[in-house]
Amino acid sequence: MKKVISFSLMLMVGLVLSQMLPAQLGEYYNLFREGIGILLGVCLAFIMINVGREFEIDKANVRGYAKDYFVAMFAAAVPWLLIALYYIYVLLPSSMWGDGDVWKETLLLSRYAAPTSAGILFAMLAALSLQKSWIYQKIQVLAIFDDLDTILLMIPLQVAMIGMKWQMGAVLFVVCLLLWIGWKYMSRFDIPQGWKSILSYAILTYGLTLAVYVVTEHFFGVEGSIHIEVLLPAFVVGMVIKNRHVGGKQEERVSTAISLLFMLLVGMSMPLINAGDAQGDTTSVIGSIPMMSYGELAIHVVLVSLLSNIGKLVPMLFYRDHSLTERLALSVGMFTRGEVGAGVIFIALGYNIGGPILLISILTLVLNLILTIGFVYLVKYLALRAEKANK
Repeated sequence: MKKVISFSLMLMVGLVLSQMLPAQLGEYYNLFREGIGILLGVCLAFIMINVGREFEIDKANVRGYAKDYFVAMFAAAVPWLLIALYYIYVLLPSSMWGDGDVWKETLLLSRYAAPTSAGILFAMLAALSLQKSWIYQKIQVLAIFDDLDTILLMIPLQVAMIGMKWQMGAVLFVVCLLLWIGWKYMSRFDIPQGWKSILSYAILTYGLTLAVYVVTEHFFGVEGSIHIEVLLPAFVVGMVIKNRHVGGKQEERVSTAISLLFMLLVGMSMPLINAGDAQGDTTSVIGSIPMMSYGELAIHVVLVSLLSNIGKLVPMLFYRDHSLTERLALSVGMFTRGEVGAGVIFIALGYNIGGPILLISILTLVLNLILTIGFVYLVKYLALRAEKANK
């Protein structure tokens, strides 16, 4: 419970600091933001390596996972598309509806609603002694596939942002190579997995992606540079590690601290919002709409949260061999949001997407983090009710 509240608090503190620091740091602010970007990349790599370590499937039974991946894909796609449509047709003027750049930016930003927070969810359900339930075991599979689907679908969205350039072919080649490596060498390497080791792998992974960008920028300029987001490379690094479930209070404390730092830095990366200034410091198309009042923002945050969670009810339509109560518990368990969703927002910030829609997305993430405690206890109630009914 404290962990979830802390995540929300760090994100909000970061938002406040993002509005204060530009004036305080003055000419040093741009250098400060570059440092934040590097720290963000390392923290995100650390988180995604741990997510990848949890990705364990039986290769001999790949067909058995087909239905689960199908369900997870729809559970990720439905809230994503619902929110994208809401952003475009409710928040944006009709003159923008046919703009291709608007669709690209909105589809990229709204992707934050797709992933379920596997780490938070697993820890809280385990604390409630639900490890042996069908709901817990199925959520484990769906949440990991949810994250994987988010990572994979981010690739074509980022390609769309880059445009039809030769760099697109290079990015697609790297993506295919990483996926092949991840599948072929899944859980193959029994290497150190303490927090210091994982952090070292994260620094190395982010450093390599940054090096690709710096080198290509040097030779081809900013427009010709190759930018490979750290999400997939870090996930693949986690995939190839043979997970030994290293535990202990220190490991948990460090992992939580890095996640908290990540949330703080995501908030601090928020563009400067000036009342009455539509553009702020963003160059995005959707960032050009006027800033809303606090009341309007609150209404949209609530409505977007509802759409996001309605979209996550997809599992209720499947697994008909289980009761409606169990399927509802499974769906509610996927309401939780966390670091991967924040990572998508961080990527959107990298494309200078800003304005009130970005703020609504971040505040929606905060609201869902706060509600996570209630979601998990609702899952427990439904799981115990289902267990009682099955006896």
